Amino acid sequence: MKIICIGRNYADHAKELNNPLPSEPVFFMKPDTALLPAGNDFYIPDFTKDLHYECEIVVKIKKVGKNIQEKFAKDYYSEISLGIDFTARDLQEQCKAKSLPWEKAKAFDNSAPMGTHFVPADSLDLSDLHFSLKKNGETVQKGHSADMIFSIDKIIAFVSQYVTLKTGDLIFTGTPAGVGPVAIGDHLEAFIGEEKILDLKIK
Repeated sequence: MKIICIGRNYADHAKELNNPLPSEPVFFMKPDTALLPAGNDFYIPDFTKDLHYECEIVVKIKKVGKNIQEKFAKDYYSEISLGIDFTARDLQEQCKAKSLPWEKAKAFDNSAPMGTHFVPADSLDLSDLHFSLKKNGETVQKGHSADMIFSIDKIIAFVSQYVTLKTGDLIFTGTPAGVGPVAIGDHLEAFIGEEKILDLKIK
């Protein structure tokens, strides 16, 4: 499996990082070694001094697809969860300043913690999905799928033009405003509505 991440998919988040709004989905990849299954603690790596959380809606692909039309995108997923796209912001800024790729800031081991479970997509209104992230009991991010620049189905149609989607692939659909640093001892909890989906301790 592979992890496909969408960048700058919420206008407020793009603005908080001083990034221009995209005219088409911006995507990058994380390897399978980035996946941190639920129940595992996250250990801050030694190479960063400024690690940021980014809570995102995650879609699991259920069958192989290439050049998928947007109107058929719903046939390729049936489960939704939440995940964290951890970002070594200091490394990312260094790479961006030199116009270099920034995989080392995004794709490192365990940089994609996943929720404890998936929710059936047909039980949710994906155009009106509210999610949130708490750090140490305080809400730090609130997201609403209606604020996405590109919907889940648009993302699937666009990405599949370039990359074949395979069963088990995960798509991280972008993060809303409110990203910030984590430190040893922090506790992250993510929710779809009132349902807790992710529970993660930082070591």
